Amino acid sequence: MNRMLFVMLLCAGLVRAASSPAELLKKIDRNLEPESYEAYRKIVNIEPDGKRKEFVLYMVKKGNDKVAAVFLDPPSDRDRATLRLGDNMWLYIPNVGKPVRITSLQSATGGVFNNADIMRIDLSAEYDVEELTDTAGSYRFALTAKTATVAYAQLRLWASKSPLLPEKIECLTDKGMLIKTLRFKEIKDFGGGIRRPSVIETDSPLYKGHTSIMIYAGIKARSVADEVFTINNMATLKDVRK
Repeated sequence: MNRMLFVMLLCAGLVRAASSPAELLKKIDRNLEPESYEAYRKIVNIEPDGKRKEFVLYMVKKGNDKVAAVFLDPPSDRDRATLRLGDNMWLYIPNVGKPVRITSLQSATGGVFNNADIMRIDLSAEYDVEELTDTAGSYRFALTAKTATVAYAQLRLWASKSPLLPEKIECLTDKGMLIKTLRFKEIKDFGGGIRRPSVIETDSPLYKGHTSIMIYAGIKARSVADEVFTINNMATLKDVRK
């Protein structure tokens, strides 16, 4: 195609311009998961001596600001529930009887994953693209938090181009200190057009020798009523499972 013909086609809207950095980040979000969905996850915490503790959760997400999860296993944690509405988070413990406020940097499972990792919303909802580096087979994003309430002030995201999915995320303070690294592994076809990493591993220089692993056993699009994402519903969140 010669230059004049390309310009004519572009003006006619027949040649699509390349995606902007913000659009690419939104595509990564949607490739990872539908806007509203349900999923089963296992979280495994591994201590320096090799001791392991495992949790199984069922979770639902709706839009960019609603996430809820209920613990299915181990039996000692069964029916505990977490809720995220925007920047606000709660933990429900059955024998306590009422939800208590928690923060994004705390961890409901006690491992390297914090509550922001476990109840993650879209990257594009929390971060702006400060810089995008385009290489032969991948992208490198420098992301900055849109508000001071976000768990990590900065992210460095490496994503493959084909498929457009994250490979690694480094989570940083506003001064550039590394807090943790997330590694996305084992791409799996979950059906319904969802093909994404089934395993996320994390470690942190703040927790030397500790590793946490998140394994997706299932994920599928699902429409969930707003009433599910309420403090009053946390005690019965287990009933949302079909």
